[in-house]
Amino acid sequence: MTIKGKIIDEETRCEHYHSAQDVIAIKFRCCGEYYPCYQCHQETADHTAETWQPELFHEKAILCGVCKHELTIHEYLNSSNECPVCQASFNPGCKLHHHLYFSV
Repeated sequence: MTIKGKIIDEETRCEHYHSAQDVIAIKFRCCGEYYPCYQCHQETADHTAETWQPELFHEKAILCGVCKHELTIHEYLNSSNECPVCQASFNPGCKLHHHLYFSV
């Protein structure tokens, strides 16, 4: 699977977010491409980002950078900040950016 943006490692960390817990990539609704963060999308895509609408939260749109499992948006939003497959910790601070990806 290809992750676009300013990636710095194989677990989807990028130049903007690279803590031990920054291990997800998000499939953007507008283009269907995975990026580690909204800043990577802003800086490298040639279009404006679109948010996922609630009726599409059943779609797989979150990639765990550790085990490469794809989560649905619903699974991710209800995940308690960890991958349901490998239990890798996700950055709880990402909740502050949910409005940039999901219409919640």
